[in-house]
Amino acid sequence: MIRTLLMTTLLLGLPALAEADVKALYDVSTEGTSTQVKAGGKGTVKIAITTKEGAHVSDEAPLKIELSSKEAKLDKQKLAYTDSLAKKGEGGKAHPDPRFEVGFTAATKGKATVDAKLTFFICTDKICARQTKALSLPVEVQ
Repeated sequence: MIRTLLMTTLLLGLPALAEADVKALYDVSTEGTSTQVKAGGKGTVKIAITTKEGAHVSDEAPLKIELSSKEAKLDKQKLAYTDSLAKKGEGGKAHPDPRFEVGFTAATKGKATVDAKLTFFICTDKICARQTKALSLPVEVQ
């Protein structure tokens, strides 16, 4: 009985451990995103997925970024791996870290928000794991 309970506890705990381990293999950054723009002026949303050594973002599995905003008009709302500014072989990497830039215009003064929903796969020699991340980027429109 104790043995069965111990095995069940170990097996149920493994997926959480594996998920935490995968999340340690990458960072998502919005550094360089416009946080202030003039009304009617252009801003830029920047998103970069940076992998740690031994990991990469799969260029074969679907990568999807959906952008939305109620207060700003986005130049593009759906992004895929092919929209990445990083190209194969860049920096000597077979799988360069994807980075994206999308322009936006906010027409009226006040607070605006750009939301991003990311879906991508982080891979190593042993695993490929689907990752999702939601971001909310505040913008002050002057």
